[in-house]
Amino acid sequence: MSSKILLTSQEVDIILHRLACQLIEKHNDFSNTVLIGIQPRGKFLAQRIAHILSAHYGIAAIQLGFLDITFFRDDFRRSNKPLEANKTQIDFLVENKNVVFIDDVLYTGRSIRAALTAIQSFGRPSEIELLVLIDRRFSRHLPIQPDYRGRQVDAFNNEKVKVQWKDEDATADEVYLLSNPV
Repeated sequence: MSSKILLTSQEVDIILHRLACQLIEKHNDFSNTVLIGIQPRGKFLAQRIAHILSAHYGIAAIQLGFLDITFFRDDFRRSNKPLEANKTQIDFLVENKNVVFIDDVLYTGRSIRAALTAIQSFGRPSEIELLVLIDRRFSRHLPIQPDYRGRQVDAFNNEKVKVQWKDEDATADEVYLLSNPV
């Protein structure tokens, strides 16, 4: 398997700050906006965005939650291996709020479809937006597009985009394109 670096640590940092600024432009003080990281990998990105908003831009009261979509996916019964659910942590109401879903990679769109179904258990948001670090534009199965994207990547089905976070599984924040030799 060969790998190519798509984003260095410095590039990831620049993109995260740009995404945070775009959120501020749209949501101002976040008084009616909540951030929800889609488990498992969107959690890391959501935490980083929330930290940047509070530490660098002075947004005081950010409501941050994490949504597990495991049993809302349309393919959860098709796997031979046992599923490992994550924990949903939403300690606030989403009724009439602006919800920003956050995930690391937008691939087929099925995770986002599952998140749209899962969030209904917590109320009816007034608006839902999507923020992703990487948008794989040639792989969509559903008509879902991000409102905020860090980088658009032309990756094909035999390639995988891997996001590594320094606090979780690597020594630096980096994004790789992994290719299987044909």
